[in-house]
Amino acid sequence: MYDEDEFLALSGIQHFAFCRRQWALIHIEQAWDDNVLTAEGEFMHRRAHDEELRERRGDTIVVRGLAVHSRTLGLSGKCDVVEFRKDSGGHPLAGEDGLWRAVPVEYKRGRSKVSDADRLQLCAQALCLEEMLGADVPEGCLFYDETRSRERVPIDGALRAAVVSMAEEMHDLYRRRRTPKVKPFAACRSCSLCDICLPHAINRATVGEFVAKRLAEEAL
Repeated sequence: MYDEDEFLALSGIQHFAFCRRQWALIHIEQAWDDNVLTAEGEFMHRRAHDEELRERRGDTIVVRGLAVHSRTLGLSGKCDVVEFRKDSGGHPLAGEDGLWRAVPVEYKRGRSKVSDADRLQLCAQALCLEEMLGADVPEGCLFYDETRSRERVPIDGALRAAVVSMAEEMHDLYRRRRTPKVKPFAACRSCSLCDICLPHAINRATVGEFVAKRLAEEAL
């Protein structure tokens, strides 16, 4: 069990699944740079996180920007949307009659991907909701803006095990303040940190060491 001051960003699961070095640059070294893709994603998430937009649609209550956490995983963050659907096999919901089932909905730019990075982030949200609600969250949804469609994602054993393993590895790297080295791959070109990370940076230990070296060179 983790204390609150040890919590890592839940959104980091997606970064970590995409590239462990990208995750470390963002979450350990606090390095960040925007490109068109990140700007579009940020705009979409600002709309999804409007906490004043609570809606009721028949037997579904839609809550936006819901803060979630897990002491077991040591993660915290916000769900873009959580739909509470009336379900006889669900759980009580404060201020509402009947039983309800929580379904996290994560908004993503682009379209459905072969990589499980988005699905793993959604699974982490589901695990946080399960721990907070004391109830099963068997599925979630990914909404992609390019196709304007939802992908239903069963929160199965493989995704759950991967999230648990990744959370443990993230905490280990964070405690050691270690930025992994990785081999460049095709998706590096679309990463907003490409100029920071590649090409010369790939063989160095940290951004801090690179900056210190440059300052030393300028002082000569």
